[in-house]
Amino acid sequence: MTETTQRTVLVTGSTSGIGEAIALAFARDGHRVIVNGRDEERTAAAADEIRTATGSTAVEPVAADLATDEGAQAMLAAVPHVDVLVNNLGIFGAQPVFEIPDEEWRRFFEVNVLSGVRLTRLYAPAMAERGWGRVIFIASESAVMTPTEMVHYGMTKTAQIAVSRGFAQELKGTGVTVNTVLPGSTLTPGVEEFLRDRVGPDVPLDEAERRFMAEERPTSLLGRLIRPEEVASMVRYVGSDEASATTGAALRVDGGLIPAIVP
Repeated sequence: MTETTQRTVLVTGSTSGIGEAIALAFARDGHRVIVNGRDEERTAAAADEIRTATGSTAVEPVAADLATDEGAQAMLAAVPHVDVLVNNLGIFGAQPVFEIPDEEWRRFFEVNVLSGVRLTRLYAPAMAERGWGRVIFIASESAVMTPTEMVHYGMTKTAQIAVSRGFAQELKGTGVTVNTVLPGSTLTPGVEEFLRDRVGPDVPLDEAERRFMAEERPTSLLGRLIRPEEVASMVRYVGSDEASATTGAALRVDGGLIPAIVP
């Protein structure tokens, strides 16, 4: 990759899991990658790991709480130019729907939806002025298959599809594409902990994965959890020049989990 084609890629929530895999994929392609998390030490450590894995010197940590307007403004001040924005930041957790208090509904919406809305609002207009840009929201199969055990999470993933499509319509004809990627249940550190809670702490991970998929995600055609690098491959494509005709779309990396032809 030449210097003229190097782009600045911001991946929010990229200190582990899917976000880290996405950051790693873009760094391997020679792009300047901004690694983000709330904790300064953890964010710096993740950036160091990606530099070591890729040999890239263009991986930069920026610690900021992007679930707040102050954090979004701090990110803009630190990184005023972004070509590819990957709105990956998100939280999840199981809770009976009648027991979810108002503050949890608000917290999930702030982190999972408004963080991406704010950053898109801050960065996409400049992309449009330059005539090129990529905005990608990382949603979930839960966007179209609301999980009974975490309705508040599913609600935010559905909202991401809606706002992504709306931004794509507003940016029509500008050279900026906006899309949503829908991973299926993915084996991240957070999901591993989730499995332990659902299946039992003493069950080996491979058996916990098998039971979870068979009992709680039986529609999966793969019959296993997605791996973070598999999601990163889709995001890498959507963030490239080759995906110039793909916008306003919801793209599945769900292993056939969603039992429908389209989302």
